[in-house]
Amino acid sequence: MHRLHARLAALARSATGFVSQPEPKTIGSFARGKQLTAGNFLFAGFLIEAKGKSIWDLPIPDPRFEEEIHGSAWLDDLAAVADGPARERAQDWVFDWIRRYGRGGGPGWTPDLTGRRLIRWINHAILLLNGRDRAQSDAYFRSLGRQTIFLARRWKTAAPGLPRFEALTGLVYAGLALTGMERHVGPAAAALARECAREIDAEGGIPTRNPEELLEVFTLLTWAAEALSDAGRSPQATHLDAIDRIAPTLRALRHADGGLARFHGGGRGLEGRLDQALATVGGRALTAHGLAMGYARLAAGRTTIIVDAAPPPTGRASSNAHASTLAMELTSGRRPVVVNCGSGASFGPDWRRAGRATPSHSTLCIQGFSSSRLGAGGVLPASPRGQFTDVPDQVWAQPEDDSAGHRLMAGHNGYVPTHGLTHIRNLMLSIDGRALAGEDTLGAMTVADRRRFETIMERSKHQGVPFSLRFHLHPDVDAAIDLGGTAVSLALKSGEIWVFRHDGVGELTLEPSVYLETGRLKPRAAKQIVLSAHVLDYACQLGWTLAKAQDTPSAIRDTLRDDDALPK
Repeated sequence: MHRLHARLAALARSATGFVSQPEPKTIGSFARGKQLTAGNFLFAGFLIEAKGKSIWDLPIPDPRFEEEIHGSAWLDDLAAVADGPARERAQDWVFDWIRRYGRGGGPGWTPDLTGRRLIRWINHAILLLNGRDRAQSDAYFRSLGRQTIFLARRWKTAAPGLPRFEALTGLVYAGLALTGMERHVGPAAAALARECAREIDAEGGIPTRNPEELLEVFTLLTWAAEALSDAGRSPQATHLDAIDRIAPTLRALRHADGGLARFHGGGRGLEGRLDQALATVGGRALTAHGLAMGYARLAAGRTTIIVDAAPPPTGRASSNAHASTLAMELTSGRRPVVVNCGSGASFGPDWRRAGRATPSHSTLCIQGFSSSRLGAGGVLPASPRGQFTDVPDQVWAQPEDDSAGHRLMAGHNGYVPTHGLTHIRNLMLSIDGRALAGEDTLGAMTVADRRRFETIMERSKHQGVPFSLRFHLHPDVDAAIDLGGTAVSLALKSGEIWVFRHDGVGELTLEPSVYLETGRLKPRAAKQIVLSAHVLDYACQLGWTLAKAQDTPSAIRDTLRDDDALPK
């Protein structure tokens, strides 16, 4: 049906030019742009070296690779370079797309990809039309008109959430920019406002609980609002209210280094994207208090800690969700220290599945089990598109501030169905941000839970329930066992030294880990601190501390840069 409507759109009256001169709003990567001009195509975790080849002649290793090239976000990267070779490739690939697929063929005719593509083609119109003749210019505007009409007919078929926001923002953008397309602006703006009311909750969160996806939605909404305002139209109140709700939530989900917390399939966000979007909104730099989209934030001095303190999403919103309940990340100044492994989606289905499991997060996990599962008593889904249906039904978090520091007590019952055990995590960040004290408890809380635990103990012949606390470290952290095996020293590139210690219960080891980062060819090697123990009674408690040992002159310079450059 998409292709049928794409072909029918070719019969409608098309655009003839721009209402006003568009200006680029998207930020690209200079390094990626240079790679593209050199013939190195890195999309969806696959690298194809094809110097001199058109992007449309590449072999397609994965459907996600094909989707990324048809979305044309690579135009941002070529525009960041903006020299002769980059401009030549941008023009050749766009006009080649028009020749090959402009009449409705190919895989790029879906509402979300069309919206993404329209925004880029309009943003970079000056780059694309520079030096082109009248016939090519007409073909360009004819294609833009067809894609706009296609979007007007098919945006409702886009999946709710980010795909539909992309489709509607592209439709608003094109309707305002192109002559003859003005009739689509009103309905698209009204639909965008309805989606804001439906998909963005009162606290400024989205159903997927993915921080990076929230940033993308926020960026699209700010672009649409700015485009409407520049055209002399007022964005609807629901649209503007959604922007006002999201901004404090995003500030709460940002670490001290400016990057977003990596949870539920999200990464750190494109460099500069969050600051640009927040600057566009303006107003007071408010940060959400309490829980922001289900995350708790502890911040003091140069240290930020963000904890997943709510159940994972379920249903359609959980297709990229992670079993990360009570997982934490810690950043000191510009240096990430404790992280989660991240999303392995760009490295294939096996890495994607592994990245979703609880052991890939900095939290407590029972050996062989995750805190959320595909079905009752099951494990994480083998299908790469699996959705969570068995998640903790009780997750609580109580952040408190006092003269001693910032405290968080949280818990979940994700292991009650399998073992009768509840995980309780108590964190205390000192007032100067130099020390974090933690206490993790795994215990059977009710009579029914104890019966379940006793059954598990009988099955294990009273060997106990093995579990571990995991603290995944950023690849730039140099970790080593210290003090005769009772501590782990963490050296940051800034010169800071952090030391992890525990209360003597359990076995402390330093094991291999990975850092899964979109845009790389393979996972980065890293390390993780693992504190292992067995639950032999109705409860087992592990205490630990992570404290800064010293600051070097380079760390002090980092502090000065933080104060000067980073938004508060």
